[in-house]
Amino acid sequence: MAGGRSCKRREWRARLRHVLFVQALVTLIGVLPNFPILGVNMSRAHHQSGAEPSQRMLRVAELIRHASAQVFARGEITDPVLEKHVVTVSRVKMSPDLKLATIYVMPLGGADEPEVLAALDRHKKFLRGELAQKINLKFAPEVRFRIDDTFDNVSRIDALLNSDKVRRDLQPRTDGDDEAREDGAA
Repeated sequence: MAGGRSCKRREWRARLRHVLFVQALVTLIGVLPNFPILGVNMSRAHHQSGAEPSQRMLRVAELIRHASAQVFARGEITDPVLEKHVVTVSRVKMSPDLKLATIYVMPLGGADEPEVLAALDRHKKFLRGELAQKINLKFAPEVRFRIDDTFDNVSRIDALLNSDKVRRDLQPRTDGDDEAREDGAA
């Protein structure tokens, strides 16, 4: 029994030394370090800095992507605009508290994007209910839709990589090319 008390006393003394050390740092430097013993919530600080999402956020986002794509593929939403278009769900981003899901969609061919987005916004309450039935979460996340622009970014990067300037830089140099450049510079 006495050994257990002394062990706890040592732990408390170590914690006290740690807190005193941190307080001394704060007074010397003027900055509060990110120590969990001081009550700083590490996960909240982690997500505010724009770092990578957690594994749980990624897993829930993937479940929502599959469930929403399934709802669109089966045609469970009856809307004249959505019946004319095939909607691709490319990715889903979750908020750190898992209460907001941003679903990035793209109509096939990229046609009528604003109309498709407006139709999806009209039916987001229905989709939220369907997601709540298909996915077992404490809270059904609020859903918002955005047009996915990654396809545009990929095509822009492809155009840059296929440009003549980049191709010229990627070709292997020969000795004659180096001499010609030196003569032109002189």
